[in-house]
Formats: sequence, C-alpha cells, structure tokens
Amino acid sequence: MDKFVIDGGIPLRGQVVISGSKNAALPILLAAILVDGEVRLSNVPHLRDIVTTLNLLALLGCRAEFHGDEVLLHSCDLKPEAPYDLVRTMRASVLCLGPLLARLGTARVSLPGGCAIGARPVDMHLRGLEQMGAVFELEDGDIVGNCDGLHGAHIHLDFPTVGGTEHLIMAATLAKGKTILENAAREPEIQDLAEFLNTCGAKISGHGTSVIQIEGVESLHGTSYKVMSDRIEAGTYLVAAGITKGDLELVDCPVDALEAVISKLRAMGMHIEGDGSNVRAYVDGPLHCVDLTTRPYPGFPTDMQAQIMALMSCSHGAGIITEGIFENRFMHVQELCRLGAHITLSGQSAMVRGVEGLKGATVMASDLRASACLVLAGLAASGRTEVRRIYHLDRGYEQMEVKLSQLGAKIYRERE
Repeated sequence: MDKFVIDGGIPLRGQVVISGSKNAALPILLAAILVDGEVRLSNVPHLRDIVTTLNLLALLGCRAEFHGDEVLLHSCDLKPEAPYDLVRTMRASVLCLGPLLARLGTARVSLPGGCAIGARPVDMHLRGLEQMGAVFELEDGDIVGNCDGLHGAHIHLDFPTVGGTEHLIMAATLAKGKTILENAAREPEIQDLAEFLNTCGAKISGHGTSVIQIEGVESLHGTSYKVMSDRIEAGTYLVAAGITKGDLELVDCPVDALEAVISKLRAMGMHIEGDGSNVRAYVDGPLHCVDLTTRPYPGFPTDMQAQIMALMSCSHGAGIITEGIFENRFMHVQELCRLGAHITLSGQSAMVRGVEGLKGATVMASDLRASACLVLAGLAASGRTEVRRIYHLDRGYEQMEVKLSQLGAKIYRERE
C-alpha cells in the first residue's frame, strides 16, 4: 500500500485544473451498455474506479479503449454476468443490472461493495425494476434478474437515492411506455447522465427536478459527449485554499453545482469570486466555524462533510455538523483528533471547536472523502503528517499529490 507524507504549513498558491467527474462518468460508462453503436466520452478522469468499470464492461462484452481523458466504447457482444471480484470493490457496479435487463432480459450481478460509510442498500433499485417487470432471486451472493421485456411504471422512491435514480433512468430508456420517477434525486451528475442518454436518442425530461419522465425508445445510437467537471474535487480544492490560507484559481470549476458549498465557505470568511468556469478562492483574515447539515442536492453534499470538518477544526469558534445522509460517516473524526482537532460526537452530529493549530501525526484513511479530509488537515498542520491507506483516495482524486505539489505543497507518495 501507498501513503502520503506531508510537511504542512505552506500556503497553496497557483492554478489547478479540475478533472472530469467520477460520479458522473461511472453511470455514463455503464449506460453505454444500452447503446447500439460507438460512444466517445471526453473529460473522463483516470481513476481506479474508472479502470475498474472499464474492466467490468470488457467482461460484459463492451469493447473499451482509454486514451488520455477519452474513452471509446462499443457494446458489441454483451454477456449478462458481472462477477464478484470486480463488483465487490465498487458499489456503482450494480448499476449494470438494469441496462443488462433492458438489453438482454437477464442479468446476474454480485452484491456490491465499496466504501464502508453506511448500508446504502439496493432495495429501492430492485423494487423499482420489479415495478417495471423484472423478477429477482438471490443466489450465492448474486442478484439474478429476469424479465420478458421491461415496461414503463409510476415509481415513487422512498428516499431521493442517487444510485437508484440513475439506475431506473437507464433501465427506463429502453422500456415500453412511459416511466415516471417521483421523489427522484436531483444531483448534477444525474442531470449529466440524462443529457448523455438524450444525445443517444433517449426521451428524458424533468431531470434536475424531483419528478423525472422517461418515454421508452426502441434503441439508442452512438454519440460523443463531454463529462461534467467534478464538483467534489473542486470543493476539496476550495477548502485547500482556505485551510492553508492560500490563494488558488480553479479552472473548469462547476460553479453552479457548488452553490451550497460556496455559500458555507463564504459564511466562514473565505473569498470566492469569478464567473463562468474559473474561480479564485483566497483567505485574508480569520475563518469562523458554522453549523451545517448534509442533505440531498441542492443541500450541502455529504461528500464534502469531512473536508469542511477539517477546515472548521482550525477555524475560530465552534460549529455543529450533522450528517443527514449516511449513518456511519464520522470515522475520520478520531483521526482528525490525532492531529489535535477538538471534536465531540453525539449520534449523527459532531461539535467542532476550532484550535490554534493542528500538529502532524500518522493517521489512517477509512474511505474516499476521509482520505481527502486528512490530506487537507496535513497540509495545514505543523510538522510531518503521514496519511496511510490512500488507495481510497486514488478511487476519486486524479493525481492529487501532483496537483498539490504544483501549488507549492510538500507532499510525497511512498510505499508503506
């Protein structure tokens, strides 16, 4: 395993280009299963989860080539089985189930794995697909599904699940008749998926709202499409500017998708300015803690909770962070406390009291965003910090140590 070694206390300065969105690219890649023709995607980040998805697609019979930030896909000889060895490493892999059912009428997909941040069950995915005509059984840890063609349905989601909304949109594109999704998730990545499918000939409307309508079509054709920029990577670098008292310009920053994050950072005292896709973030005075609760989009994203907790740990005053999405997403708290943070947990809330400064220590990453949180804290801490188990980080941040080094950070990747 690799680790990051960080000598902290250096203000970051310079320009950083935001990569394509992992959370948008993954469902779009799996949606290529639905397409009868060649798909060319650009702005695809080179990440472990992307490579895992391409390997999965290859096993499913979808020819895939990855060059630079472009991926070329062609579903030419589809097979219905997604094996455990690949699916166990990434929860998003389960999203191949619906597209396989829509194209082949049968699928066998292992139960998914991924970060240990909560249950994230696939029950809502399966119930929605059952309403569309699929029948499921659990065999030896695999979900086995069959259908005699999917049909449209009126589906009300118990919770605005992102993965469930994406999954049912994909399956419904080739279903007979109209599908209506109520209480659908509204995340920008879902909007990106719908826009991609529409360029392939799908008939999807209402994406970005809580009611999405999909009129099924006979087939989808190939297309070229640019994946949106990664709002969570952009938010992480905004926090990096704040926590190091630096001055950064973010290029290709999805500003509109970051409204909730930018609002909180400004409330803490950061300056964030710019128009279009270029944003300047800097600090010229003290930062102050705030209260926040993570919510489904357009609320504050759970994927930014750990990063802003690191920033609050070395800000003035105190604030309460309440986790409203996942039930087990405070595993980074203990590690932040090893760096000198003052955080008290109570159920799904964390009271953060700012301290004068963090001090370097050896810490262990427990999931993707916790990894980013600990790297940010290490950048601000005096002395040396080692962040272990950064394989989590490689799943979601493209060349993070390279980008940070170019901004002036002293950060190195080493073998543990």
